[in-house]
Amino acid sequence: MLCHTAGRNMDLLRRIDNNAERWLLLTFYVMLVVTMAIEVLRREIFAYSSIWGEEIVRYSFIYLAWIGAAAAVKERAHIRIDVIMHYLGPRPKALLYIFGDIIMFGVALIALYWSWETVHVSWKFGSVTDGLRISKVWFLMAVPLGFALMVWRLLQSFARDFKALRDGTPVFEGDKLFD
Repeated sequence: MLCHTAGRNMDLLRRIDNNAERWLLLTFYVMLVVTMAIEVLRREIFAYSSIWGEEIVRYSFIYLAWIGAAAAVKERAHIRIDVIMHYLGPRPKALLYIFGDIIMFGVALIALYWSWETVHVSWKFGSVTDGLRISKVWFLMAVPLGFALMVWRLLQSFARDFKALRDGTPVFEGDKLFD
């Protein structure tokens, strides 16, 4: 019984790991589109708009951007110039990706620290949004959440790339946008 429960929990964690950004992005995108559609209808039909609708759209977009950045790190879909990569073998290519990820990891840790500081100050002084009148902490958390997800995805990338380097197999390069 205990082994079955542990297996189910591991399966759940694996599904969350595989799809977390996808479901978060979908949630915030739907929230953005629905709220924006409601606000446009209210403005055009009733000549009235709300502050809260604009805030929801704005903060949904911010969450979309930061979670999308983490998803790009996971899929190696961030912008890069990879002309040189076509001429490299598996080992040098893996080393180059690891080097790039190390730099990105350092930047993400610094940004995580400073963005968390902003959240802490907002929490300390109890700042609230203008329209919704709820704590700004919920919205400012988008940045540290995005960088925390990036750090997690970079750690996974390190493990994947070091395994490819050790085994001499091709490194994961993500999907190409253009060929």
